[in-house]
Amino acid sequence: MLARLIRLPSFWVGTGVLALVVLLGVFGHLLAPHDPLQGGSRLLAAPSAAHPLGTDYLGRDVLSRLLAGAPASVLSAFEVAAIALVVGTVPGLLSVYLGRVFEWLSLRVVDTLIALPFLVFAVAMTALLGNGLTQAMFSVGILLAPMFYRVSRAAALSVSGSQFVEAAVLSGASTGWVLRKHIAPKVVAPVGIAFANATGVGLVIVASLTFLGIGVQPPAPTWGGMLASDLGYLSYQPYAPVWPIVLIMATVWSLNLLADVLRDASGESGRVMLRRRALERARRRARGIATPVAPVVRKAGS
Repeated sequence: MLARLIRLPSFWVGTGVLALVVLLGVFGHLLAPHDPLQGGSRLLAAPSAAHPLGTDYLGRDVLSRLLAGAPASVLSAFEVAAIALVVGTVPGLLSVYLGRVFEWLSLRVVDTLIALPFLVFAVAMTALLGNGLTQAMFSVGILLAPMFYRVSRAAALSVSGSQFVEAAVLSGASTGWVLRKHIAPKVVAPVGIAFANATGVGLVIVASLTFLGIGVQPPAPTWGGMLASDLGYLSYQPYAPVWPIVLIMATVWSLNLLADVLRDASGESGRVMLRRRALERARRRARGIATPVAPVVRKAGS
């Protein structure tokens, strides 16, 4: 599948944007030109050479706060997706092989989680466990786990009735061996698509929670927290909310693009699409070679 992925231009576009965002998430606090927590005398200043994106209502550099807030925003979204991946995929695979009792219980738990509203459950969990970023991310990851449960369960069900799986079971292979050798490779692609989508959803939820002051307390910079503080000064800086919004939208767009690319490259539809594109390129090259070149006719005496 990797060979098909690298042949798609949208894969490189999405990967490039996401790689840039991840670099900001890892090294953003080191790239900040000023102290993101230190205020100054220039309040709500316009963009200048010293402050490329201006300052906020406390005189803090906006660019520095955007860069310093990237780790809490971006890495928390990946943390949410990772928690949902582990909590949802493992029970989804086991529900196919551990009998009807485990299947019924896991399905009822998933139905219950789907019925819970995201923000209300996150607020309740942070009130119970403490107002910290880890607690908020854990609660959101739990609520996103049903997505991975359904995807992994559907993929496992489509493969569990295959002849090679039945042959392995009849030959005495254990459930763990069957899951590891036969089921897991078939689940990688749909779980990867769900992971990309879940990371984008997680980033939006993280921004929503920090917008409400849940998880990360001011003055620690986050994209959602900056958006909340900027809304109170729109009459002075109507462009201020644009910067965190652009970063959030670019990250979610790149993740959704990669999810679409993974969906297109996996399965028979991806192979057919790439084969059709290769045939079209071959036809265009053939037409270019077959096009006769008009001879240059020179007049006598020229």
